[in-house]
Amino acid sequence: MTTASARFLIVGPQGSGKGTQGVRIAEAFGIPVVSTGDIFRANIKNGTELGKKVQEITARGDLVSDELTGDLVRDRLSEDDAASGFLLDGYPRNRAQVGHLDEFLGDRDEALDAVIELAVPREESIERIALRAQQQGREDDTPEAIAKRLDIYERETAPILEVYGVRGIVDTIDGVGSLDEITERIFAALAARGLTATANA
Repeated sequence: MTTASARFLIVGPQGSGKGTQGVRIAEAFGIPVVSTGDIFRANIKNGTELGKKVQEITARGDLVSDELTGDLVRDRLSEDDAASGFLLDGYPRNRAQVGHLDEFLGDRDEALDAVIELAVPREESIERIALRAQQQGREDDTPEAIAKRLDIYERETAPILEVYGVRGIVDTIDGVGSLDEITERIFAALAARGLTATANA
């Protein structure tokens, strides 16, 4: 059986590999990855009004507001390629954004089918990010910056899992292992929900 629609959210701390796994899931289900980072960059590159606002905010080193982020995500989810499904990465990042997403999807008579949590110990996340910084020469990935971002994740984003957990749609996946092992765990969890990929990853 293949799934008529697949609306997923992937959640995990930095260094959990959610970007890589998100692409694999999206390709297998034939749906777009809707990443806030990508949306911000695309709007800035295209010089849209929303993009100009984002650029001003990020240039100051501030976080983009829930309202503006919500506007950008809703705009992206309204495009044709997201009509039969999508995989969200980076949104919602807090409880307020969960409310905004619920309202948007509710208006379309839609809901998330599954929330995939990649569980990775903090020490493992720090090691992975440090290694990536070394390989890519990323100067912004200092130990202090890494710790700060993980703190923000634990304080703001992790609590959304409680909201979705009550709805019974969270699949917590062990995020330690090879890429293929983790992908297989994700597909097995989704298959148990009756959500079967249209193509093999």
